[in-house]
Amino acid sequence: MVERRTLHGWSIRWDAARAADARARGLWIDETIAEIAARKAADEPTAELIVDGDRRLDAATLHAEAGAVAQAMIARGFVPGDTISFMLPNWHEAAVIYLAATLAGLVAQPIVPALRDHEVSFQLQDSRSRMLFIPADFRKFDYREMMRRVRPGLAAPVEVVVLRGDAGEFTAYDTLLAHRGDAPLPTVDPDSVKMVMYTSGTTGRPKGVLHTHNSLHALVTQLHQHWRAGTGDAFFVPSPISHIGGSIYAFEFPLLFGTRAVLQDMWEPDAAVDIMLRERCTHMAGATPFLEATLAAARARGTDMPDLSVFICGGASVPPVLIREANGYFAKAVVSRVFGSTEVPVTTVGSMTPGDIEHAAETDGRIGIAEVRLVDGEGMVGDEGEVRAMGPQMLAGYLAVEQEEDAFDAEGYFRMGDLARRVDGDYLVITGRAKDIIIRNGENIAPKEIEDLLVQHPDIADVTIVGLPDAKTGERCCAVIVPRNGARPDVAALKIFLDGHKLARFKIPEQVALADALPRNAAGKVMKHIVRAGLLPPAPEQKA
Repeated sequence: MVERRTLHGWSIRWDAARAADARARGLWIDETIAEIAARKAADEPTAELIVDGDRRLDAATLHAEAGAVAQAMIARGFVPGDTISFMLPNWHEAAVIYLAATLAGLVAQPIVPALRDHEVSFQLQDSRSRMLFIPADFRKFDYREMMRRVRPGLAAPVEVVVLRGDAGEFTAYDTLLAHRGDAPLPTVDPDSVKMVMYTSGTTGRPKGVLHTHNSLHALVTQLHQHWRAGTGDAFFVPSPISHIGGSIYAFEFPLLFGTRAVLQDMWEPDAAVDIMLRERCTHMAGATPFLEATLAAARARGTDMPDLSVFICGGASVPPVLIREANGYFAKAVVSRVFGSTEVPVTTVGSMTPGDIEHAAETDGRIGIAEVRLVDGEGMVGDEGEVRAMGPQMLAGYLAVEQEEDAFDAEGYFRMGDLARRVDGDYLVITGRAKDIIIRNGENIAPKEIEDLLVQHPDIADVTIVGLPDAKTGERCCAVIVPRNGARPDVAALKIFLDGHKLARFKIPEQVALADALPRNAAGKVMKHIVRAGLLPPAPEQKA
């Protein structure tokens, strides 16, 4: 039975029976990563945990630097439950700040560095943040100038701390550390909120997803078991630390299970291969573009990445052919698709069985760390329908409680918003988004099914399928294509190709639009609302 519980000033969803089950399974524990980090610093002080270019942090250094930041925030009057934000690239300081927040009992709120004034202002105010860490500049963008515009419009004051550059009128990171005390660290309830992370907002108002110390502990503990990432392994992290995946690989795995997090702050595949070879990286996870580019760079370099043992691919449509190619090329890596969201991270864990290429490539992973049910339009649970998920790693709710109204069903399962079918017992195949279904002449069309086929076309480098209004059929399929090598695929070419794959005729696109690139968010997902808007005629002007 789901109730509401307030801890350190945050209201969360609470199911006592499921909490007891998670504790009995050792997935929820009675301490936070603060205590774990202190033990690691004492017992394994020289264990290397974070690699950021030439800067390497061992357990003792990470704990000491995080302690200094925590004390500086406590000296400023921060108390458990207060929010601090960081809008940083994949830098080692982010790991320090994240741990510092836990030591001080604060809620960490990562902000995607690619966001700008409007989104940053919203997130700072919505999360009730009191402090924001930013780079002076990054990728030729001046974050200080942005905050000069944003800060005056905020309802409550936010202290801006600047890293790696002149702070101007803001607080320099070194100055922050110089003004710290020596207060006792607070005792923090592990069931309390640890992080608020905003969804991408591709379909509406961003939602502040609440994760607790224990929901993240459950997630990382289960992934450690399934992905075999532990002491002696190195996790390459080019995925943004401002997203759920990058954050756990960089911030949680090293302290909980002794992996090294090897950071890359700007994605560059040739440099990535160099770093992975030099640091002997064993694990990597990322959206489709990361796998495509890593594979291409490794081939160009003439290396089969001998140390890589696991590559997890998710976050966007993953072509089966890509998974097959990567499994066939890398020396020993198991490359698999997974499915999840910020709310229920890694709902499926992938197929980790060496040689099981069929499930790794043709499905979106094995149900392993979450309970999953598929519910059809009549509310019946079966082998096909809307994905609903529940697990010890799921969100503790949304910051705006009213956003939970349609997000959960009566039994507490989270509505993922995706459609899927179950195959071979425990595997899922995602067929599309519930809200992304195209209805043509009364027939439902899942865009992802068509996209997975068309991406194999020799003249297509990238593709997305969107539905457009049609006076005759209700909606029609439009294929928006990034062509390869100057080709110009048209409707007739797609029909021939899809006929060869025995696709139902009503699913074949009736319109083709060519594009130089598809708009994607930081997780690699195509922003279909932008694609669709670009294809629709402008609304007629209203006459006065």
